[in-house]
Amino acid sequence: MIKAGMITVLLAGSLLAENAQEEAVQGVRGHVFAWPFTAVEKMQPRGGSTQGTKVTLDSIAAPSWELLHEKGLKKLERDRRAILALAGSYRVSFDFIETMGFQKDYTPPKGYFSWGTEHVQVLTDEPNFVSLQHTLVMYFENPKTKEVQEMIMKHWRQDWRFEDDDLHVYAGGNTWKRKKHPKVTGKWSQAVFQVDDSPRYEAVGRWNHAGGMSTWRSENSWRPLPRREFSVRSDYNILSGFHEITVTQNGWVHVQQNRKLHLGEKGKQTYVGQELGVNRYERISKPSLDPALTTWKKDGRYWAEVRKKWAEVYVNCQTFTLRSKVDNKKLYQHHFGYAAQIEEGKYDEEAGREHARSTIDQFLADQNETKSEKY
Repeated sequence: MIKAGMITVLLAGSLLAENAQEEAVQGVRGHVFAWPFTAVEKMQPRGGSTQGTKVTLDSIAAPSWELLHEKGLKKLERDRRAILALAGSYRVSFDFIETMGFQKDYTPPKGYFSWGTEHVQVLTDEPNFVSLQHTLVMYFENPKTKEVQEMIMKHWRQDWRFEDDDLHVYAGGNTWKRKKHPKVTGKWSQAVFQVDDSPRYEAVGRWNHAGGMSTWRSENSWRPLPRREFSVRSDYNILSGFHEITVTQNGWVHVQQNRKLHLGEKGKQTYVGQELGVNRYERISKPSLDPALTTWKKDGRYWAEVRKKWAEVYVNCQTFTLRSKVDNKKLYQHHFGYAAQIEEGKYDEEAGREHARSTIDQFLADQNETKSEKY
């Protein structure tokens, strides 16, 4: 397992951005479908080049697929089973291409591609609420010694709530606002959280199960600049987009339609581009990603304290802003450093609770308790 001192270096490389596999048989490179009259050499996607071990895709339909298609289910239960079907061990690929630009002398940028192996576990399974935790588990083989090293890293989280009208939405400037959604009958909210459990975005959508397909389509939502763009783009500061998640026999596919928005002074909005994203979660049988569960047994109680603190923030704060750094460290660095210490020793519940709460408090700024806004 990679130690605490290496975590910052890995995350600074944008997590999965540095994890791409160069196999003997290359996959399709270059996104000519979006720019058919541009030389394919110019559209080779940027991303990582680190080699990970090969994976074995699972060719048998997942048990969750069979449960999802059981006859006679009520709509709510089928929705819930579709969400639970997102759990498992996967090869995950992230593929993005900008399809149009709105600025003078626009030149299409290179696309983006990265991949990793990721375990998704169910943290909470209730009738109207499901929480799923993603953990990155990668194996790297030394070509000379043949020694295999594993890398385990807490990744993002997604919480699903049925008929949730109390949302915290991104407002730009590293600020989130509480808003009441007026029409949530039959719909589910998906709240997505960063690797340190701080908020990213929340959107409302409806599951549809017609024709043997189970697909959730979201309404438009704002998100902060993605990690894959944070160090290479400064011309926009918000992603405004729609999400579509579809369950397959052997995984799921997340499609994004995003507009790149610059939010300026006095709320002036200027669109600079639009992109298409396709993220594939393909179920694997090898290698085993069980180390994700082993690590979670060690530090999961600490992360539970982090989630509890954030739950209090959502209840008490109508608007809050997050500082980018405290003591010259980002929020994830404070949390990950502490979690790494837990993995090396015993967990003190009281000390863990205090560290989780005090750390988040230091990053919170401009909190207020005004009445929540409505859509």
